[in-house]
Amino acid sequence: MRIHLTLGLAMVAMAGCNQNAAQQAQTNPPVIKVRGPDQDRLHQLDAMNLAIGLKRAIYDGGYICKRVTDAGFVGTYKNLDVWEARCVDGRDWAIFAGPDGSAQVRDCRDMGRDGLPACEIKRRPKAAG
Repeated sequence: MRIHLTLGLAMVAMAGCNQNAAQQAQTNPPVIKVRGPDQDRLHQLDAMNLAIGLKRAIYDGGYICKRVTDAGFVGTYKNLDVWEARCVDGRDWAIFAGPDGSAQVRDCRDMGRDGLPACEIKRRPKAAG
């Protein structure tokens, strides 16, 4: 009888441990960072080629940028790298580069709210040469 009682208490205690582990896993889910080779390549470009790439993303997004006067890395947002391109017409664009090679373009005036990073270049590329 004592063995049955001991086994029963052990099973109840183990069930409680499993519940605590399951609850902890739900409240602290693992963070998974997905990166793609295109994201890494952007970090390796010199200033001229980065400006060309970001300008192309802006045009592909349906917007206009005659010439990029300044560009650089802003930071990350979820699995996206955020870049900024300043255009000669005074407009600033945020380009979100995805791990799948995709790009999303937003006006920098819309940035800094709704959890999006503010358009502020943190790192500029090396000079062309």
